[in-house]
Amino acid sequence: MRKIRKLYYFDKKNMQEMISFLNNRDAYINSIMFNPLIPLHHLLPLRFKFLPETYVLKDKNVIKGLITVAPSRCPLRKMEIQRLFFEENCYEDASELVQYVVSKYKAIGASSFVVKVDDFMPELLKMFVSRCGFSQISYEKLWKVNNVDVDFNKKDFREFRNSDSPTVAALYNESLLPHIRPLLSKDAKEFKEVYFKGLSYFSEYKYVVEDKKSKNILCYISIITTDNTNYVLDMVQSSWVDINIDSIISFAWNQIKKRKQEFSLYVKTKKYTQLGEKYEQEFIRKNFECVQNQIVLTNTSARILKESVHSGRFTILNQVFTGQAAVQKRQHKYDFAE
Repeated sequence: MRKIRKLYYFDKKNMQEMISFLNNRDAYINSIMFNPLIPLHHLLPLRFKFLPETYVLKDKNVIKGLITVAPSRCPLRKMEIQRLFFEENCYEDASELVQYVVSKYKAIGASSFVVKVDDFMPELLKMFVSRCGFSQISYEKLWKVNNVDVDFNKKDFREFRNSDSPTVAALYNESLLPHIRPLLSKDAKEFKEVYFKGLSYFSEYKYVVEDKKSKNILCYISIITTDNTNYVLDMVQSSWVDINIDSIISFAWNQIKKRKQEFSLYVKTKKYTQLGEKYEQEFIRKNFECVQNQIVLTNTSARILKESVHSGRFTILNQVFTGQAAVQKRQHKYDFAE
């Protein structure tokens, strides 16, 4: 009998067999199975969720697939599919898991799902598009950083504070290409530190580049690691300000080296941002190696807006129309909010 359910502690042995190919298998299993808040977390309303949740597809006593989804803290309640494991070529199992979590979370208020698929997995990409209703919108790439030794002014950098969240959110949304903003825009809450940060499965260090005279934030810097060995640098920069990328990379390298002597640093470029193409050309020129190219897909619910109007007849510039006609015209508008 096939059934999709929450991942339980007694699934550990089957999990180890299923993902034995992962280098960080045990670390990943521990992160999703031994968090003391996970059992209670499943009971929380969607707006209070802050940890990833994992489900498995079981056929009798065998785990056929696994999926992990994580919520954002955005008021629009966006979800991200972070992990998807299934037996080779068993795309029916994979699509069943995806359709299950999409239906489950949209039923409790989720407005959209985002997933990133490596470009060397065309069949998986096809499954998301043709079977699960996702649409391809852009790309993200990871570049391995060579040892960068560039002088930078430490006074230009400081640690991120929660009070910076509205400014950073505005900076991020302004950096997106206009046609992507309705799909990937973020709220200030998504940048704030959570109360239970220590229970997260990853570590994140956040900084800003600040103009000391005007006190304006010019760039937001995020350094994330899941294994304390591989670190990913992500930058959000205003397209109106010229910032030395080398100094930012050198600053990130310096901050990691204070905590870890042996590590690898990767920098992310996002083609859906206004400076994404510029960053890519810069890293190609520096001979950085592109180690990952992911296609970004989304499944977003659109809703028709029905604006309230006064009934009766109106005259504007010698045209006469009724309130009902106005309603019909406005029903062509769409909104990506819940």
